[in-house]
Amino acid sequence: MKCVRSIRRGILRGLLKSSGGQSLVEFALVAPLFFLLIFGMLDLGRVLFTQMTLQHALREAGRYAVTGNHITQGGTNLSRVASIKQIAQNSAAGADVSSVTISSVSGGSGSAGGPQDTVTVSLTTSLKLITPLIGRYFGPNGVYTFTVGTTFRNEPFPPANTN
Repeated sequence: MKCVRSIRRGILRGLLKSSGGQSLVEFALVAPLFFLLIFGMLDLGRVLFTQMTLQHALREAGRYAVTGNHITQGGTNLSRVASIKQIAQNSAAGADVSSVTISSVSGGSGSAGGPQDTVTVSLTTSLKLITPLIGRYFGPNGVYTFTVGTTFRNEPFPPANTN
């Protein structure tokens, strides 16, 4: 009888000293915080990348706008506004720049202006965040909205290039 008790005590001590389940419990407590941190960093990286990409695209479009040049596509010249939008799209690296607006002081919205005029290229777009817990701080849909714009003064190009 004494031998059976000592065997039971030995087994019980072995089970109590075992820490196999402890690691699993610690991981279960730390994993949600770890994954929130990882996906939060991914969201922040996507937001910063998109912001820099949009700024670059509009800066390039503005630099092209001041020259008064037109892009030739299929043997015909695009309008200045269409050319500026095309340059923005080419520089956007996959970001959505379809809602680019171009305006000038003398021509108003939809015009790139004439020589020595001030032209503004702007864009408002949005990005859906992938982390719901972080996304809820950016509105009910978890969408971050970007507003980017740039303003340049046109060079003294020939007035015939205005259209």
